[in-house]
Amino acid sequence: MNDLDCRQFVEQVTTFLEGDLGADAEQRFIEHLALCDGCDRYLDQIRQTTQALRDLPAEGISPAARANLLNAFRSRP
Repeated sequence: MNDLDCRQFVEQVTTFLEGDLGADAEQRFIEHLALCDGCDRYLDQIRQTTQALRDLPAEGISPAARANLLNAFRSRP
């Protein structure tokens, strides 16, 4: 039985996409993905967003604004 819920899945998406999940965690992630259409769509949205953002020039945002955005995302519960 897969004990990974949708909230935990969302928390692990970035780690999964970066290839940094351990073998057991990755297996639970993939099993959940196979059973949950909502998480399947969420993962696809994150992949599309990541791809779209890769095309933006890095110099388009000031270092201070970048730091503020990263801090805001990191501090979200």
